[in-house]
Amino acid sequence: MRWSGTCLMKLTTSWREKTAERFASLYGFYPYDKQKHDKKASVAYNVKSKKENCVKVPKIYWDLTRRGVLTMEWIEGIKLTDECGLKRASLNRRKLIDQGLYCSLRQLLEVGFFHADPHPGNLVAMANGSLAYFDFGMMGDIPRHYRVGLIQMLVHFVNRDSLGLANDFLSLGFIPEGVDIQAVSDELRASYGDGTRQTQDFQGVMNQLYDVMYEFDFSLPPDYALVIRALGSLEGTAKLLDPDFKVIESAYPFVIGRLLADPNPDMRKILRQLLIRNDGSIRWNRLERLVAAISEQASETSEETVNSEENFSNRLGWKSFNMRAVVAATEDLLLFILSEKGQRVRVFLIRDIINAVDVLLQEEVFSCIVDDDKTEARQTAETEGQAMLTRVVNGFQSLRQSIKLGPEVWTAMFFRMAVKPDVYKFSLDIISALVTHFSHRFPETSWVCISRLLHKLAESNSSKNL
Repeated sequence: MRWSGTCLMKLTTSWREKTAERFASLYGFYPYDKQKHDKKASVAYNVKSKKENCVKVPKIYWDLTRRGVLTMEWIEGIKLTDECGLKRASLNRRKLIDQGLYCSLRQLLEVGFFHADPHPGNLVAMANGSLAYFDFGMMGDIPRHYRVGLIQMLVHFVNRDSLGLANDFLSLGFIPEGVDIQAVSDELRASYGDGTRQTQDFQGVMNQLYDVMYEFDFSLPPDYALVIRALGSLEGTAKLLDPDFKVIESAYPFVIGRLLADPNPDMRKILRQLLIRNDGSIRWNRLERLVAAISEQASETSEETVNSEENFSNRLGWKSFNMRAVVAATEDLLLFILSEKGQRVRVFLIRDIINAVDVLLQEEVFSCIVDDDKTEARQTAETEGQAMLTRVVNGFQSLRQSIKLGPEVWTAMFFRMAVKPDVYKFSLDIISALVTHFSHRFPETSWVCISRLLHKLAESNSSKNL
């Protein structure tokens, strides 16, 4: 069944005509005529956006529009609930979801002006594979402070950082002044359960948080209430095309891309919180996954040539990472680690390096001292050590693939870091710590190895004599 967009709407047009035009200028794939339309909206049009990353917004016919009548472009589309229509048009459901998700995430996390009611009645699929938006009567405008807060809350939730999440709620004004933050943190931690209740489904997350919100009398600003409505509607609409769709899980690559691409101090701080715990220890599992995600681009684009800045920075569409931004974020992270504020991080980093080298030596050099009848504790330690070694090897392989994607920018960054005195100081600290740690172990293990070998030789000779 075909569906046609509204052609005439008898209502007060002043609000909807402005919001529709502003929405089109920010997210649509055609520019407005500057002579007939609002110049400010035209200036806001993003000329760098690719057509496949934009949506269709009905044009407003100003010469046929009056105070009580809004005349808009007629658009042929297919309802997202029309499975047969989508199949007949050979439309890719995954691409439709990606397009709607990208547009929504840009609205909520990048630009701030968003459609608060993207339910199936306000979205249709066009024959060319684009999505068309309708009904701009319920819109929101979320300030940068709230956008940054939304990203930070997502990072803290994924990291299961209940205290960080509680502080986010306080800084954004969700919690009344004087509430015990530690009590909120404890309740949030309890809501996580034993880990089996962790979900990347937006409705599941909200169900997980409702009890805490009611208990501590949360008060959501109107803009954030609209954000929750928009995310819920987005997930519900996407589930029509893919029942397994989870908005938080799907949004995470975009969030990481924003953290890497935005050099503002508040975004850099969130990135550090993603990779470094409050005590200064590094979240190696998250760092490994991030490096692996970036390196996936290298394997998919290794045969492509870089002919322009646009191709270099965004070859795989909105889910790819801008390699220049990745290198810039890496350099900022390294400078933070080398700074005075990163002293605790350096201590934990040296400890982790010693542990990794220790495991490597145990695997390669000291294996002769391992008894055949291993204790359970020793077996557990070896399993953990092997897992660490595997992560280290995989991490370096992923890093090598990432460097392949942009060797010139990585090389330039390495040269800039190489000339910094702090790098030499930290390198000397690592060497000194390794020498101190292993200096007393080599003589001991060497004698033990020799003793074991002599013992085995003696046993072998005795068995031959018999």
